[in-house]
Amino acid sequence: MASEPTSQPATSGEAFDDEKQLAELGYKQELSRAWSGFTNFAISFTIISVLAGPLTNFSFAWNGGGPAGIAWGWPILCIGVLMVALGMAELTSAYPTAGGPYWWAAKLGGKTWSWFTGWFNIIGVVGIVAGVGYGAAIFLNSVLGLYKLDVLGVNFGDTKHILSETFLLFVIILIAYTVLNVFADTALGLLNNISVWWHVVGVLGIIALLVFVPDHHQSVSEVFGKRLNATGIHGGSTSGVGFWFYVLPLGFILTMYTMTGYDASAHTAEETRGAAMSAARGVWRSVFYSAIAGWLLLLAILFAVTDVKGLTAAGGSGPAAFESALTPAAAKAVLIIATIGQLFCGAAGLTSGSRTWYAFARDRGIPG
Repeated sequence: MASEPTSQPATSGEAFDDEKQLAELGYKQELSRAWSGFTNFAISFTIISVLAGPLTNFSFAWNGGGPAGIAWGWPILCIGVLMVALGMAELTSAYPTAGGPYWWAAKLGGKTWSWFTGWFNIIGVVGIVAGVGYGAAIFLNSVLGLYKLDVLGVNFGDTKHILSETFLLFVIILIAYTVLNVFADTALGLLNNISVWWHVVGVLGIIALLVFVPDHHQSVSEVFGKRLNATGIHGGSTSGVGFWFYVLPLGFILTMYTMTGYDASAHTAEETRGAAMSAARGVWRSVFYSAIAGWLLLLAILFAVTDVKGLTAAGGSGPAAFESALTPAAAKAVLIIATIGQLFCGAAGLTSGSRTWYAFARDRGIPG
């Protein structure tokens, strides 16, 4: 996984092949093919973001299944997601357009399926940007609270106005995403490349802290065998039909929320050199590497958290897990690493979303 410089020009043959294939699909080359294969992979890897989904949605899985649900659920579900990604990679290779899923649906199922797919895709990418942005606001609020920051009468060091302060940060973050995507388009490729290494080094750093800072760790049997039900559903039972088919699937939200957005490699195909191969690889490789990194991170958290009752009483959130397992200084470092990773994630999500809107509008799928 070696980085290629985003400024490297495409060879004349490569550029001709990309433009020729796009012309065969009915489109003229309008976007600049400034992205390398690594940058294409980077945007999907950044949107998946194992520093975002697993940490902002940790409470879903902790309360709805517990350590065992997380330790087993993540790899099993990721295998299913990888099967979907491999199929999507094949379609990306055959149809390397910014349209992505809605374009494939048009070819395989017709205009009606395409219209519904396009709108569901648009709603999804808007939801991703909003969800990641709000998650980043929660983590950023925690970080600012640790530093007792008080700016223009907004005191992040107390909890009196935590909801309004979080929403304020959310709005600021969304504005920053928009400004970046509108006015700094040439920097997006570079930022996505940096984001990959931030996620890799950041995850390794967090794992190291979780391994070396705590004095004690959970046993293998506790991590892979301990079930919890703190959802208030099914009487708190950790067995029976209600637990296995309702409570535990609620915990699967952790994985399914995280492992999304890898279609971004398809949406940016018209900006990628050698898109028929590079964009297709970006789709499945982003899922594969995220699955491995995410599982290692989650296992490190599960082994480090020894106060199960305390974490459950605190709501089972990601920040609470780190505060339970680490020293204040180490927990602060983890929160900062995670917050920056989530900011990268949301910016990349809007990049993918803008390409989706562009392509769907080009095909008259959006009124006006």
